[in-house]
Amino acid sequence: MPVRERHFLFAQDGGDAALTRLIATAHAATGFMKGAPGAAPRGWHQLGRDNGAFLRTLQQKLMASYPAAGMPFYAVRLWTNLIWQPAYLSVIATHLQGALPDLSGIAQAQRGIYVDDYRLQPGPQHRDHTEALIGRAGPALRLYADRVLEEIQTIMPLKERFAHYLLAERMLSLMVRLRHFRPMLGVTEQLAFCTLWLDAMGLDRHGQLDVVTLPQGGEAVIVARKGCCLDYRAMPGTLCASCPKQDKTVRTARQRDNASAELSMQSDPVGTA
Repeated sequence: MPVRERHFLFAQDGGDAALTRLIATAHAATGFMKGAPGAAPRGWHQLGRDNGAFLRTLQQKLMASYPAAGMPFYAVRLWTNLIWQPAYLSVIATHLQGALPDLSGIAQAQRGIYVDDYRLQPGPQHRDHTEALIGRAGPALRLYADRVLEEIQTIMPLKERFAHYLLAERMLSLMVRLRHFRPMLGVTEQLAFCTLWLDAMGLDRHGQLDVVTLPQGGEAVIVARKGCCLDYRAMPGTLCASCPKQDKTVRTARQRDNASAELSMQSDPVGTA
């Protein structure tokens, strides 16, 4: 009997359908996430493989692009590159799909100095209410991140506490973005979900969300982070809006202005005001 080719666009079972739906949901929600079902292609990063060559190649590309940035910056970029897709998928699966796959086997591609694109194998997904899914997804994401950190530490130093500050910052930023994914979500709900995620990941002392009042009325949440991404080492004189190296009043004002501008754009997307 001939072997039938598997087409994930027309899924053959529940696991295939759920994964196809998650990939489509992630792309629709962000506009930039790219993924597909399937096994890890050769040369991609996947836990359980020997990823030394992947990490060293990415490090070398970062060094070539930013020769003066220094080893701490390269280590941070390895870390943030490899955790952003699993973090996004964990939040999107939990809050938008209401079903959580096993993300521990995710394969991630290297695109220049970035990690972008992923592959996941179809399989069962756990369905539950949002709070229960956070309780399941948070520890799984922390375990994944800690294993990535161990890999990075085999080729260059990266302090655990510093890495965890940046992992917390990723989750804080996603909790801010959660309102873009679910526009009817209120500030109180954002704060509550943020607490659940940080508690589930053991990161409750690594940052928080603050609430600001916008000039046009209403409130928004902003990131109060404890770790610096070190981007200023690659781009001297430039600090992120939420950078903790700034005075609190400065970073609060910058993030308030950004939130206000985003709200204005959503109210008048074609600039007709």
